[in-house]
Amino acid sequence: MLIAFRTGKLEKACNLHAKAVKEWGERRASIIRRRLDDLRAANTLDDMRRVPGDCHEYRHRKDYTLTLDLDGGKRLFFRPAHDPVPTLPDGVSLDWTSVTAVEITAVEDPHD
Repeated sequence: MLIAFRTGKLEKACNLHAKAVKEWGERRASIIRRRLDDLRAANTLDDMRRVPGDCHEYRHRKDYTLTLDLDGGKRLFFRPAHDPVPTLPDGVSLDWTSVTAVEITAVEDPHD
């Protein structure tokens, strides 16, 4: 799967280990690396249903935002990087089998 990032700062923090460790600590930096590796290895978003991290649509937003669990309540937030976003025949539900590119939007605790 192709991965883009909302900002250059987020891209550097996620892709450069030293920056990730400085931003989030060694443990979370390692988990983020694994989650990104899993995304890169996936052919479609549907493949993420079978890997650790509980990939799921974030129900509190109606903009097709998804999350992957990290640690300590933190999550990796991302969206399909398609225009328009692929949907099922109902025109509303995300078609996980057609998503081949995502944009990482944040690493945060949704409860903060």
